[in-house]
Amino acid sequence: MKPMTSLLGLSLALVMPVAAIADQGAERLTRLLEPLQTYAADFEQQILDSSGQRLQEVHGQMWLSRPGKFRWEVDAPYRQIVVSDGEEVFLHDPDLEQVTVQPLDTRVTHTPALLLSGSASELTESYEVDRQQQGAAETFTLTPRDADTLFEELKMTFYSERLGMLQMTDSTGQRTAIRFDDVQYNPSIDDSRFTFEIPDGADVIRESY
Repeated sequence: MKPMTSLLGLSLALVMPVAAIADQGAERLTRLLEPLQTYAADFEQQILDSSGQRLQEVHGQMWLSRPGKFRWEVDAPYRQIVVSDGEEVFLHDPDLEQVTVQPLDTRVTHTPALLLSGSASELTESYEVDRQQQGAAETFTLTPRDADTLFEELKMTFYSERLGMLQMTDSTGQRTAIRFDDVQYNPSIDDSRFTFEIPDGADVIRESY
């Protein structure tokens, strides 16, 4: 949706080169992300098929610290924990008593979380960025330049300059929508939050790229 601006503002946008508008979107998104050092929030994640039918809904909490550290805990309906210590990512499924360990993929087109955890400077190289604003809501649509990606489109919506929603669409049209609540910007987070101890007796699967 386009912002409700004056006719003068709309006219200026129409005569501005497309590349300049895209550059402004990337620069604005970078300015919003650069001050972000830590982030904590509750979240609701929905997975929708190409027709918009809901396939799954989960709830949980997340913590993030730049560079490259994050913790993602799903509480319901099935518990799951994902932890990155900046070098490796641990995926723990308590019900299966299984832990998958893999190197952190630093390519921002493969790991959208890195957009928040320290790779904002790579935006202009990795994405084409379109910015739209309505009131206090700013939505950035990111289209990967590299065809070898895990998603075809990523949308980030900020409310009063605070990240409130992520939406990712893959090549099949399946969409993942994540809404954040009780957001804390730059809170104090103990580094132990991003350390994962493999439980005794768990099956460990190690993957490499």
